[in-house]
Amino acid sequence: MHFSPSTAADGCSFQRRWSDYYRAVEGRPPRETLLNALDRFEAESSQEKGPLAIRNAVDLGCGDGRDTVELLRRNWRVLVIDGEPEAIARLRQRQDINRRYLETRVQAFENIVLPPDVDLINASFSLPFCLPNHFADLWEEITVALKPGGRFCGHLFGDRDSWAAYTDVTHHTRQQVEALLHPFEVELLDEEEHPGRTALGEEKHWHLFNIVARRR
Repeated sequence: MHFSPSTAADGCSFQRRWSDYYRAVEGRPPRETLLNALDRFEAESSQEKGPLAIRNAVDLGCGDGRDTVELLRRNWRVLVIDGEPEAIARLRQRQDINRRYLETRVQAFENIVLPPDVDLINASFSLPFCLPNHFADLWEEITVALKPGGRFCGHLFGDRDSWAAYTDVTHHTRQQVEALLHPFEVELLDEEEHPGRTALGEEKHWHLFNIVARRR
């Protein structure tokens, strides 16, 4: 993602240049957190008898569609929600996409109402861009939408991430992340912190939580 800092009346915020980001990450493979969750579902399915039902996923903040394409390739029914019309347009224009089970919606995280009984909610590097004062409601919506045994996979920004300085980006301490995951069986909670670069090559200090969690 590419962001330029600007100073607003209430502090520092981001000017978000999504088009640059979409071009920079074009063609990249699906996120490891998604693959981890999908492998767990497939391991469970291998133990089930009879025909397998089609599973339902929500991809929150699809970006260029790298995760959505993988879900569709594995015959999941996918609802894609992104606040940027360009993201949805790019996704629908991809040549490698299976549209049979695809539904798209342009909607800001602050206004999301999710369908019930979802098997998987994927949010790769997207939830931190929910405004902080709306994050609790969004997380409650995610938690309630997942059926028992359903999974969340995705990422949250830690409190020592460079972008935690900005007022319109949500970040969490380790303790806060663990509290969010109380309704879940945590299957992966990998905390990483290191200097690095953004997708566009800008220097940045990363503090991330990589998450796969199963709803109790």
